[in-house]
Amino acid sequence: MLRLKRLAVLSLFAFCAITAGAFWLLGATNAGAPGAGVRAALPAPPQAAGKFVPLAGGSTHAVNITRTVEPGWLARAAAQAGIPARALRAYVAAVSMANADAPACGIGWNTVAAVGFVESAHGALGGGHLTASGDVSRPIVGPGLNGDGFAAIADTDDGALDGDALWDRAVGPMQFIPSTWKLAGRDANGDGVADPHNIDDAALSAAGYLCAGGRDLTSNQGWADAIWSYNQSEAYLAQVGEKAVEYADQAG
Repeated sequence: MLRLKRLAVLSLFAFCAITAGAFWLLGATNAGAPGAGVRAALPAPPQAAGKFVPLAGGSTHAVNITRTVEPGWLARAAAQAGIPARALRAYVAAVSMANADAPACGIGWNTVAAVGFVESAHGALGGGHLTASGDVSRPIVGPGLNGDGFAAIADTDDGALDGDALWDRAVGPMQFIPSTWKLAGRDANGDGVADPHNIDDAALSAAGYLCAGGRDLTSNQGWADAIWSYNQSEAYLAQVGEKAVEYADQAG
Protein backbone atom coordinates (compact mmCIF):
# COMPACT_ATOMS: atom_id res chain seq x y z
CA MET A 1 0.00 0.00 0.00
CA LEU A 2 2.83 2.41 0.91
CA ARG A 3 4.53 1.70 -2.41
CA LEU A 4 1.29 2.44 -4.26
CA LYS A 5 0.93 5.77 -2.45
CA ARG A 6 4.52 6.72 -3.29
CA LEU A 7 3.95 5.79 -6.92
CA ALA A 8 0.80 7.91 -7.04
CA VAL A 9 2.62 10.89 -5.54
CA LEU A 10 5.50 10.56 -7.99
CA SER A 11 3.10 10.27 -10.92
CA LEU A 12 1.22 13.37 -9.80
CA PHE A 13 4.50 15.30 -9.38
CA ALA A 14 5.66 14.27 -12.86
CA PHE A 15 2.34 15.32 -14.39
CA CYS A 16 2.49 18.74 -12.71
CA ALA A 17 6.09 19.27 -13.75
CA ILE A 18 5.37 18.39 -17.38
CA THR A 19 2.26 20.60 -17.43
CA ALA A 20 4.10 23.53 -15.87
CA GLY A 21 6.91 23.13 -18.39
CA ALA A 22 4.45 23.10 -21.25
CA PHE A 23 2.74 26.27 -20.05
CA TRP A 24 6.11 27.99 -19.54
CA LEU A 25 7.15 27.11 -23.07
CA LEU A 26 3.82 28.34 -24.44
CA GLY A 27 4.15 31.60 -22.53
CA ALA A 28 7.71 32.17 -23.72
CA THR A 29 6.69 31.56 -27.32
CA ASN A 30 3.84 34.10 -27.14
CA ALA A 31 5.54 36.74 -25.02
CA GLY A 32 4.48 40.36 -25.47
CA ALA A 33 1.27 41.82 -26.83
CA PRO A 34 -1.37 39.45 -28.32
CA GLY A 35 -0.16 38.30 -31.72
CA ALA A 36 3.16 40.12 -31.28
CA GLY A 37 5.14 37.16 -32.58
CA VAL A 38 3.27 37.19 -35.87
CA ARG A 39 3.20 40.98 -36.30
CA ALA A 40 6.90 41.39 -35.53
CA ALA A 41 7.78 39.12 -38.46
CA LEU A 42 6.65 41.78 -40.96
CA PRO A 43 9.43 44.31 -41.64
CA ALA A 44 8.49 47.96 -41.25
CA PRO A 45 8.39 49.86 -44.56
CA PRO A 46 10.74 52.82 -45.00
CA GLN A 47 9.19 56.02 -43.64
CA ALA A 48 9.12 58.64 -46.40
CA ALA A 49 9.40 62.38 -45.78
CA GLY A 50 7.99 65.26 -47.80
CA LYS A 51 9.39 68.68 -48.69
CA PHE A 52 8.25 72.04 -47.40
CA VAL A 53 8.61 75.64 -48.51
CA PRO A 54 11.58 77.13 -46.59
CA LEU A 55 10.50 79.43 -43.78
CA ALA A 56 12.07 82.68 -42.67
CA GLY A 57 14.59 82.29 -39.87
CA GLY A 58 13.02 81.86 -36.46
CA SER A 59 9.46 81.37 -37.78
CA THR A 60 7.37 78.25 -37.39
CA HIS A 61 4.71 76.57 -39.48
CA ALA A 62 1.20 77.91 -39.09
CA VAL A 63 -1.64 75.69 -37.89
CA ASN A 64 -2.61 74.96 -41.50
CA ILE A 65 0.74 73.46 -42.46
CA THR A 66 -0.75 72.00 -45.67
CA ARG A 67 -0.15 75.36 -47.37
CA THR A 68 3.61 75.07 -46.90
CA VAL A 69 4.21 71.74 -48.68
CA GLU A 70 6.59 72.47 -51.56
CA PRO A 71 4.42 72.61 -54.75
CA GLY A 72 6.99 71.20 -57.18
CA TRP A 73 7.78 68.20 -55.01
CA LEU A 74 4.07 67.67 -54.31
CA ALA A 75 3.15 67.58 -57.99
CA ARG A 76 5.95 65.14 -58.86
CA ALA A 77 5.38 62.81 -55.92
CA ALA A 78 1.61 62.76 -56.40
CA ALA A 79 1.99 61.86 -60.08
CA GLN A 80 4.60 59.19 -59.43
CA ALA A 81 2.66 57.55 -56.60
CA GLY A 82 -0.78 57.96 -58.14
CA ILE A 83 -2.13 59.81 -55.09
CA PRO A 84 -4.40 62.85 -55.48
CA ALA A 85 -2.26 65.90 -54.73
CA ARG A 86 -4.80 67.22 -52.23
CA ALA A 87 -4.62 63.98 -50.26
CA LEU A 88 -0.83 63.77 -50.39
CA ARG A 89 -0.55 67.34 -49.14
CA ALA A 90 -2.63 66.39 -46.12
CA TYR A 91 -0.60 63.23 -45.42
CA VAL A 92 2.73 65.06 -45.60
CA ALA A 93 1.49 67.84 -43.33
CA ALA A 94 0.00 65.34 -40.90
CA VAL A 95 3.23 63.43 -40.31
CA SER A 96 5.17 66.66 -39.93
CA MET A 97 2.88 67.74 -37.12
CA ALA A 98 2.69 64.27 -35.58
CA ASN A 99 6.47 63.92 -35.51
CA ALA A 100 6.78 67.38 -34.00
CA ASP A 101 4.45 66.29 -31.20
CA ALA A 102 6.13 62.88 -30.79
CA PRO A 103 9.71 63.06 -32.13
CA ALA A 104 10.38 59.39 -31.33
CA CYS A 105 7.55 58.23 -33.61
CA GLY A 106 9.30 58.66 -36.97
CA ILE A 107 6.10 58.11 -38.96
CA GLY A 108 6.29 58.68 -42.72
CA TRP A 109 3.64 60.10 -45.03
CA ASN A 110 3.65 56.83 -46.98
CA THR A 111 2.28 54.96 -43.97
CA VAL A 112 -0.61 57.40 -43.51
CA ALA A 113 -1.19 57.38 -47.26
CA ALA A 114 -1.31 53.58 -47.29
CA VAL A 115 -3.98 53.63 -44.57
CA GLY A 116 -5.88 56.28 -46.53
CA PHE A 117 -5.74 54.16 -49.67
CA VAL A 118 -6.99 51.01 -47.98
CA GLU A 119 -9.70 52.80 -46.01
CA SER A 120 -11.22 54.99 -48.74
CA ALA A 121 -9.00 55.16 -51.84
CA HIS A 122 -7.95 58.64 -50.64
CA GLY A 123 -11.52 59.86 -50.31
CA ALA A 124 -12.72 58.43 -53.64
CA LEU A 125 -14.71 55.53 -52.17
CA GLY A 126 -18.21 55.48 -53.62
CA GLY A 127 -17.29 57.71 -56.55
CA GLY A 128 -16.48 60.85 -54.58
CA HIS A 129 -13.39 63.02 -54.42
CA LEU A 130 -11.67 65.55 -52.20
CA THR A 131 -12.55 69.20 -52.68
CA ALA A 132 -9.98 72.00 -52.68
CA SER A 133 -10.70 72.56 -48.98
CA GLY A 134 -10.03 68.89 -48.24
CA ASP A 135 -13.64 67.89 -47.60
CA VAL A 136 -15.10 64.75 -49.17
CA SER A 137 -17.52 65.56 -51.99
CA ARG A 138 -19.93 62.97 -50.66
CA PRO A 139 -20.12 61.33 -47.21
CA ILE A 140 -18.06 58.18 -46.75
CA VAL A 141 -19.90 56.11 -44.15
CA GLY A 142 -19.22 52.47 -43.40
CA PRO A 143 -21.76 49.77 -42.53
CA GLY A 144 -23.51 49.78 -39.17
CA LEU A 145 -21.40 48.00 -36.53
CA ASN A 146 -24.26 45.79 -35.40
CA GLY A 147 -22.33 42.59 -34.77
CA ASP A 148 -23.33 41.00 -38.08
CA GLY A 149 -19.90 40.32 -39.55
CA PHE A 150 -18.48 43.27 -37.60
CA ALA A 151 -17.92 44.21 -33.99
CA ALA A 152 -21.08 45.34 -32.21
CA ILE A 153 -20.66 49.00 -31.23
CA ALA A 154 -23.81 50.78 -30.12
CA ASP A 155 -24.25 54.43 -31.09
CA THR A 156 -22.04 56.85 -29.18
CA ASP A 157 -22.77 60.19 -30.88
CA ASP A 158 -26.55 60.21 -31.44
CA GLY A 159 -25.80 59.89 -35.14
CA ALA A 160 -24.09 63.28 -35.33
CA LEU A 161 -21.14 62.06 -37.41
CA ASP A 162 -22.48 58.93 -39.09
CA GLY A 163 -26.23 59.59 -39.35
CA ASP A 164 -27.03 56.44 -37.37
CA ALA A 165 -28.53 56.81 -33.90
CA LEU A 166 -28.60 53.04 -33.33
CA TRP A 167 -25.12 51.79 -34.25
CA ASP A 168 -21.76 53.46 -34.77
CA ARG A 169 -20.34 53.55 -38.29
CA ALA A 170 -16.83 54.41 -39.52
CA VAL A 171 -16.77 57.77 -41.25
CA GLY A 172 -14.59 59.92 -43.49
CA PRO A 173 -11.53 59.28 -45.64
CA MET A 174 -9.62 57.65 -42.75
CA GLN A 175 -12.70 55.75 -41.48
CA PHE A 176 -12.84 56.72 -37.82
CA ILE A 177 -15.68 55.43 -35.66
CA PRO A 178 -17.31 58.22 -33.62
CA SER A 179 -16.13 56.88 -30.25
CA THR A 180 -12.50 56.86 -31.43
CA TRP A 181 -12.86 60.28 -33.03
CA LYS A 182 -13.87 61.71 -29.65
CA LEU A 183 -10.47 60.64 -28.33
CA ALA A 184 -8.23 61.15 -31.36
CA GLY A 185 -9.92 63.81 -33.49
CA ARG A 186 -7.84 66.93 -34.14
CA ASP A 187 -8.25 70.18 -36.07
CA ALA A 188 -5.43 70.39 -38.63
CA ASN A 189 -6.64 73.20 -40.89
CA GLY A 190 -7.26 75.75 -38.17
CA ASP A 191 -10.99 76.25 -38.78
CA GLY A 192 -11.80 75.50 -35.14
CA VAL A 193 -13.54 72.18 -35.85
CA ALA A 194 -12.16 68.63 -35.77
CA ASP A 195 -14.00 67.06 -38.71
CA PRO A 196 -13.47 63.37 -39.68
CA HIS A 197 -14.89 64.15 -43.13
CA ASN A 198 -12.00 66.54 -43.85
CA ILE A 199 -8.74 64.98 -45.09
CA ASP A 200 -6.50 67.44 -43.21
CA ASP A 201 -8.16 66.75 -39.87
CA ALA A 202 -8.55 63.02 -40.53
CA ALA A 203 -4.94 62.52 -41.65
CA LEU A 204 -3.49 64.37 -38.65
CA SER A 205 -5.76 62.43 -36.31
CA ALA A 206 -4.72 59.13 -37.93
CA ALA A 207 -1.03 60.00 -37.68
CA GLY A 208 -1.40 60.97 -34.03
CA TYR A 209 -3.36 57.81 -33.31
CA LEU A 210 -0.68 55.64 -34.92
CA CYS A 211 2.06 57.39 -32.91
CA ALA A 212 0.20 57.06 -29.60
CA GLY A 213 1.77 55.27 -26.67
CA GLY A 214 5.32 56.26 -27.52
CA ARG A 215 5.51 53.98 -30.57
CA ASP A 216 8.56 54.03 -32.83
CA LEU A 217 7.28 53.39 -36.35
CA THR A 218 10.78 52.95 -37.73
CA SER A 219 10.97 49.64 -35.83
CA ASN A 220 9.30 46.46 -37.03
CA GLN A 221 7.30 45.92 -33.84
CA GLY A 222 6.38 49.58 -33.40
CA TRP A 223 5.06 49.89 -36.95
CA ALA A 224 3.16 46.61 -36.78
CA ASP A 225 1.59 47.49 -33.42
CA ALA A 226 0.52 50.88 -34.77
CA ILE A 227 -1.25 49.45 -37.82
CA TRP A 228 -2.73 46.65 -35.70
CA SER A 229 -4.23 49.27 -33.38
CA TYR A 230 -6.02 50.76 -36.39
CA ASN A 231 -7.43 47.47 -37.62
CA GLN A 232 -6.73 44.13 -35.95
CA SER A 233 -6.35 42.06 -39.09
CA GLU A 234 -3.27 40.30 -40.47
CA ALA A 235 -4.58 40.84 -44.01
CA TYR A 236 -4.97 44.57 -43.32
CA LEU A 237 -1.48 44.73 -41.86
CA ALA A 238 -0.01 43.11 -44.97
CA GLN A 239 -2.02 45.29 -47.36
CA VAL A 240 -1.02 48.55 -45.65
CA GLY A 241 2.60 47.44 -45.46
CA GLU A 242 2.73 46.55 -49.15
CA LYS A 243 1.18 49.87 -50.15
CA ALA A 244 3.48 51.88 -47.87
CA VAL A 245 6.55 50.28 -49.47
CA GLU A 246 5.11 50.91 -52.93
CA TYR A 247 4.50 54.59 -52.21
CA ALA A 248 7.99 55.09 -50.78
CA ASP A 249 9.53 53.48 -53.87
CA GLN A 250 7.38 55.38 -56.35
CA ALA A 251 7.96 58.78 -54.78
CA GLY A 252 11.67 58.19 -54.39
